[in-house]
Amino acid sequence: MFGYYLDLALRSLKRNKALTVVMVLALALGIGACMTTLTVYYVLSGDPIPSKSGQLFYPRIEPRSMNGFLPGDEPELQMTRFDAETLLRQKRADRQAVMSAGGVVIDLENSAAKPFSEQARYASADFFPMFDVPFRHGNPWTAEEDESRAQVAVISKALNDRLFAGGNSVGKTLRLNQASFRVIGVLEAWQPNPRFYDLTNQRFGEGEQVFLPFSTSRALDFGSSGSMNCWGNTNSEDEGPTGPNAPCAWLQYWVELDGPAKVAEYRRYLQNYSEEQREAGRFERPTNVRLHSVMEWLDDQAAVPPDVRLQAWLAFGFLAVCLLNTIGLLLAKFLRRAPDIGVRRALGASRRDIFAQCLIEAGVVGMLGGLLGIGLAWLGLWAVRQQPTDYAGLAHLDPAMLLTSFALALGASLLAGLLPAWRACQITPAIQLKSQ
Repeated sequence: MFGYYLDLALRSLKRNKALTVVMVLALALGIGACMTTLTVYYVLSGDPIPSKSGQLFYPRIEPRSMNGFLPGDEPELQMTRFDAETLLRQKRADRQAVMSAGGVVIDLENSAAKPFSEQARYASADFFPMFDVPFRHGNPWTAEEDESRAQVAVISKALNDRLFAGGNSVGKTLRLNQASFRVIGVLEAWQPNPRFYDLTNQRFGEGEQVFLPFSTSRALDFGSSGSMNCWGNTNSEDEGPTGPNAPCAWLQYWVELDGPAKVAEYRRYLQNYSEEQREAGRFERPTNVRLHSVMEWLDDQAAVPPDVRLQAWLAFGFLAVCLLNTIGLLLAKFLRRAPDIGVRRALGASRRDIFAQCLIEAGVVGMLGGLLGIGLAWLGLWAVRQQPTDYAGLAHLDPAMLLTSFALALGASLLAGLLPAWRACQITPAIQLKSQ
């Protein structure tokens, strides 16, 4: 019977082409707008490291002075160098890593090419195994190389392609900020979005191209980038705001904890550490610690821009308006066919048959609207990619969202067809035959 109803639906749609075009276009506009904003939201709100997001945590403590303190304040977003290096030495987590962003000027030895600048990441050795960073060639540096402040570097696949034509560059020498570094590893393509491990810098888009030991970056006094919050004197004795004892929070610190028991234990450890620092006179504010998982940290920092959320809600509202228009058009179309439906009922068709026939016709409208809506969504995403935002390049319609588009179009059209189909199947055949 499905094939028969489908044939009837196609004939009905061809019979009134103008009305069909209006219904398909209304639904396509709603689907296109909805899928454009939904795709952007889907890309930005996804889990950037699904294999380990439940094991990675971002600790926060409160090292600031009482100046400006208000009860209920959130603790400092980042860590001071003193606290980060102390927690790193004490090694109370399964893995732990301190890190910061920076910029380096890259120059190949014995090369006529002009030096150029790239983003860098200064991190301790556990950074790579903690975040499952894939390697194409070589390996990350070790904890021993961290301690010895070794001048070694890991570079991205993109930088390796640019400098060494994609070959195995392990053992080659780079000059970074006039200092010589030996390449010990080359990454596979790795670009978590959002860049959850450091939300103080660019959150989306291309990641860092060079990775250096944090201890080496401090020994060579490489500059850092990102936000910094200072609340005391940063004199030359402390080597400026990035010195080991400077009252400035500018470092990101992550830990890996396997299981709820270890999470609870580490939270207690942070509380005890804060109390110790208060007794020593370093911390002035009441003990206030946080331990965010990856997704909790993204929510806390509103990684998805508020305007993207608003656009998604507005697009769903626009889709609802389009559905209301489609419901009205389908209702008018089916009721105009009341005499035909009355004849079919008189010849033995049940209400269920009429309901199914009308619903299939609505489904065909939905499929046509979905196909056109996907085209409009592609156009909308192309427009998003032209915007000067750091997440614009991520706006692509992947297979999952394609399937979602079809499902949304079909579901929306069937939903729109429920009321008109129900009204159509309530038509009394006797009245229609009498009126003929």
